[in-house]
Amino acid sequence: MNNVPYADQKIRTREMVIIIANAVIGVGILTFPRSIAKETDAFDGWISVLIGGAAVCLIGWLLGKLASRFPTRTYFDYVALIVGRPFAYLLTLLFGVYSILMVSFEVRAVGNIAKQYLFTNTPVEMITLAFLLIVQYAVAGSRMALLRLNLIFLPIVLLVILMVQMYTLRFLEWENVRPFFSTDWTTLLKGAKGVTLSMSGPEIVLFYTLLMKRPQDAPKSVILGLAIPVLLYMTIYMVIIGVFSAAVARNLTFPTIELAKGVEVPGGFIERVESLFFTIWIMTIFNTCTIWFDLTITALRSVFTRLSKFAWILILSPIIYLIAMQPQNQVEFLTFGDRLSYIGVVIAYAIPLLLLTIAKLRGVKESD
Repeated sequence: MNNVPYADQKIRTREMVIIIANAVIGVGILTFPRSIAKETDAFDGWISVLIGGAAVCLIGWLLGKLASRFPTRTYFDYVALIVGRPFAYLLTLLFGVYSILMVSFEVRAVGNIAKQYLFTNTPVEMITLAFLLIVQYAVAGSRMALLRLNLIFLPIVLLVILMVQMYTLRFLEWENVRPFFSTDWTTLLKGAKGVTLSMSGPEIVLFYTLLMKRPQDAPKSVILGLAIPVLLYMTIYMVIIGVFSAAVARNLTFPTIELAKGVEVPGGFIERVESLFFTIWIMTIFNTCTIWFDLTITALRSVFTRLSKFAWILILSPIIYLIAMQPQNQVEFLTFGDRLSYIGVVIAYAIPLLLLTIAKLRGVKESD
C-alpha cells in the first residue's frame, strides 16, 4: 500500500473531537438500551445516561490533562518520567493487550451482527476474517489519512441515526414512558455504571495528543468529543423506550437495530432501512477498529522498537482473529464484552488517573 504524503502531519482540535466521538460510538450504541432498561423503570434511564456520560466526561478530561502535561512525548515516555522505565514497560504492554482485546471484540461484533441481519448463510468466521483483512489493509497505510477518515464518516453516521429516530417517532406511545421519575437513585446509579462501561474510547487521547497542533486543547477536545455520543445515547434511549417500552427493551439483544427495522420511509425507495443503518454503523466500527489497531501497534512499538509497523500487523492479525473467535455463542460474546469493559476501567481509566495524581504530587511535567 503506497502512502500519500501529507503536508500537515498534525491534527486540529476539531479533528480530535470527531476522532474521539467516532471511537466511542461503537458496539455499545447497539446494546446499551437493554442494560439500562434492566436496571431502571420506564423512561428514567435517560437520567442514568446523563450521569454516566458526565462521569466519562470527567474521566476523559482528566486523561486529557495527563496527556497535555507532556505534549511532545509518547505514552511510554511520560509514564517512564512519572514512575520509571520498568513500570513504563509494564503499563504500556498492558495497554497494548487491552487494545488487542478491543479490536478482537469489535471485529467479532461485526461478524455476529452481519450474520444475524445480513448474511444469514455465511459463516461468522468468514465475515469476521473479511472485515479484519480490510482493517489490516487500512492500518498499513498513513496514520493521518486513517484519522482524517473520521471527518468523512461521522456526519453520515449521525445523519442516518437521526433519520431513523425521526421516522420512528410516529410509533411512540405515551403509555410506554410513564410513570416519570419512579426510579430511586441507587438504581439510577446502577444504570449509569452500564453507560460508563459502554463508552470506552476517550483513552485514545493518551496517545494522540502528541499529534495535535494545540495539545493544550486535549481536555477540551475530549469533553466535546464525548458530548456527541452522550446526546446520541440519550435520544436513542428515549425513542426506544417510547416505541418498545422498557419491558420489551430488556429482552432485545440489539434494541437500536430493532428500532431501525421498524422504519418505513415514505415513497418506499428504501425498503430495508436496517440494512442502510447497519452499513453506516459498519463505517463507525471500521474507524473504531483501525484506531484501536493503530494504538496497539503504537504501544507495542514503544516497547519493542526493532520491529516495523508492517511486521506488527502480520504478527497481531492472527492473534486478534483467534481471540475474536473464542466466544462460541452470543452469551459468551456479551460476557467477553462485559469483562473487557471492566479491564478497560482498570487499564485505561484507573491507572492513568493514578499516574496523573503521582505527576501532580511530584511536579513532573514536560520540561523534566
